[in-house]
Amino acid sequence: MHKPLPMQCTSLNFRGFQFAQAMLFAIEEINNSTDLLPGISLGYKIYDACVFIARSVKVALALANGNELVSALSEAPCTRPAQVQAIMGETFSSPCMAIATVIGPFHIPLISHFATCACLSDKTKYPSFLRTIPSDYYQSRALAQLVKHFGWTWVGAIRTNDDYGNNGMATFTETAQQLGICLEYSVSFFRTDPPDKIQKIVEIIKASTSKVIVTFLSPTELYVIIHELFLHNLTGYQWVGTEAWIFDSHTAAMDRHHILDGAIGLSIPKAHVSGMREFMLDVKPLKASRNKLFTKFWEKLFNCKFKQSKSSAVNQSECTGHEDVTGVQNSFTDMSLMPIFYNVYKGVYAVAHALHGILSCNKTCNNKVQLDSFTVLQRIKKIQFKTKEGDEVYFNENGDPAAKYEIINWQPTENGIVDFVTVGLHDASLPADKQMNLQNKSLIWAQNSQQVPLSVCSEKCPPGTRKVLQKGKPVCCYDCFRCAEGEISNITDSITCVRCDPEFWSNERRDACVKKEAEFLSYEEIMGALLTAASLSGTFMTAVVAFIFFRYRQTPIVRANNSELSFLLLFSLTLCFLCSLTFIGRPSEWSCMLRHTAFGITFVLCISCVLGKTIVVLMAFRATLPGSNVMKWFGPAQQKLSVLGFTLIQVVICVLWLTISPPFPFKNFKTFNEKIILECALGSAVGFWAVLGYIGLLAMLCFILAFLARKLPDNFNEAKFITFSMLIFCAVWITFIPAYVSSPGKFSVAVEIFAILASSFGLLICIFMPKCYIILLKPEKNTKKNMMGKEAQKSF
Repeated sequence: MHKPLPMQCTSLNFRGFQFAQAMLFAIEEINNSTDLLPGISLGYKIYDACVFIARSVKVALALANGNELVSALSEAPCTRPAQVQAIMGETFSSPCMAIATVIGPFHIPLISHFATCACLSDKTKYPSFLRTIPSDYYQSRALAQLVKHFGWTWVGAIRTNDDYGNNGMATFTETAQQLGICLEYSVSFFRTDPPDKIQKIVEIIKASTSKVIVTFLSPTELYVIIHELFLHNLTGYQWVGTEAWIFDSHTAAMDRHHILDGAIGLSIPKAHVSGMREFMLDVKPLKASRNKLFTKFWEKLFNCKFKQSKSSAVNQSECTGHEDVTGVQNSFTDMSLMPIFYNVYKGVYAVAHALHGILSCNKTCNNKVQLDSFTVLQRIKKIQFKTKEGDEVYFNENGDPAAKYEIINWQPTENGIVDFVTVGLHDASLPADKQMNLQNKSLIWAQNSQQVPLSVCSEKCPPGTRKVLQKGKPVCCYDCFRCAEGEISNITDSITCVRCDPEFWSNERRDACVKKEAEFLSYEEIMGALLTAASLSGTFMTAVVAFIFFRYRQTPIVRANNSELSFLLLFSLTLCFLCSLTFIGRPSEWSCMLRHTAFGITFVLCISCVLGKTIVVLMAFRATLPGSNVMKWFGPAQQKLSVLGFTLIQVVICVLWLTISPPFPFKNFKTFNEKIILECALGSAVGFWAVLGYIGLLAMLCFILAFLARKLPDNFNEAKFITFSMLIFCAVWITFIPAYVSSPGKFSVAVEIFAILASSFGLLICIFMPKCYIILLKPEKNTKKNMMGKEAQKSF
């Protein structure tokens, strides 16, 4: 009597039976082959672990020890002592981990067709584990890339609370974070969890804002959750699935309320193995009447019972053993898992090829070779062959096959059946940017929509804005702040705004830098044109006055007070009017140096002439006093020398200024943000204020002397007009200083030009207009007698 296992099977799983049938098909094919293991027949034992880890471990230990502690549900007798060369299975990851841990020290190969947990790639823990299905490491990363491809950055996650779900979701979460995807929630449960835990998960989903749910669930757990969602009327979610259920028609059949319609996910590439479908459906229990596995299977398949059966079911028809399998539609006749059956097939062939090499098979095999599990394991790890369908089979250093997936989309048809449409491929062996290849096919999304669902915490920030994270929330939740002036962002979801180069400024939308407008006082604009007109008008008026004076140069009013100084003053005024033109136009090196030096020298020349005329007035009246010979010390020659001397001092100041630190063209980016001010930098502020200071000193001296001479007896005392002109001159330039400093950009240039023109017009009008009035309109006063007062006539 054998001791019963601690956990007994309660029902027959058609999927497990299909996997066993796939193994039997491969074994029968190998045993009938004359090329692979000629003269050698492979035997087998089939055990049902019923998804119980404890049962799986006990079976594995029995096989490893080579004893018969457990009864096989099905077996093929061997002609030599039974020695397990490999174990095919288990279907799920957690049992595989337990079995691989137990049999690892025995070096017995464990080849799984469906266990995908990435943890099983750890050869230090599971040295004898291999598989013909890719690791979830690649699937998890591929799922994250798929989610990112459709722009879903705010998703929920549900997983089975076992090694498969926890490890797969951990890798997905890590990759998702690297790709900028946030998980609003990540929950786990197991099929045996109490209802209140399932209820809490439903409440979490109900309260969430994400519209995409990524799953690492087995079909059983998936059915539990979608049933609860239906009861709470929670539909319209976009489901993203793994190979565990995404191409399983049995899962689609369980989804009677179409909760999963439009789902997308990854599956093992479709496969076709010639003869396998026919073999799997060709099941006759009478062929193996002593096999209780087939008996149970037949009874469940057709809902009947054999006479000798111990089934407790009542009201069932009697099984004849001749029922037609092809007339049944259930999970057994469903071949949607053919890729997984193919994985079983490849695993069996991997063992056969390894044995073929160890036994040195050619036309015959060496039966005398002593087989040991370690040698078989090492040979399987290095095996590389092609199946009859042309697919290459090999294992990498972790015991994993090449990771290739099809991207499957659930598209419901008119008759309510789900069509698994392949819409793309994912090949992990390719470079990262070429791994995913979506075909040009129309996809169906949740609720039969043809629009890609939107699942984001925050809308994308358009160009011209930047992302600012919301406090206490994941990085996918943010606000969009407009870039500041002078900064731009030209991409969507920019995290920073880039400052434009100094010569550029942001446009209104803040998504591009545009070249700043260069601003300077030009001849084309109204202000420049008006100032130019005023300058030319002043020049013209000065020329007219000079012409009048030249025409009437012999008259007393022109000859009085040194006519040569008058003509020199008119010449300097002409230069003053013209020098203002150097301030208009685009600044250049020569114009910057010329404008200030020409202004300084011409104004000093002008003020020197006025100062000379003022001194002449004072000297002339002191010369009328008895015994005075002062005029011989300030005659025409001395007057010219004084003008020359005063002007030379300014020339020296200007030369020093130009030599040490001359003015230069300068681009001012600070005054205005949106435009560049082209101006002349002073170079040396000391030089500029020295030029202005010297002009101011001469002007004040001239003003004081003219003020002292204003009441001297004369019918035409020029000192009065000089005083008034100097008063205007000083007022203009004293007002100029604060106006110049506070005026921005080209307006500071305009203020300087205005000051030059105003002071020049003041001198011209105040000094020369009264004389022109007498010359042209009152010629009777233009006499020597009238030019001198009565006291002067007596003394004269």
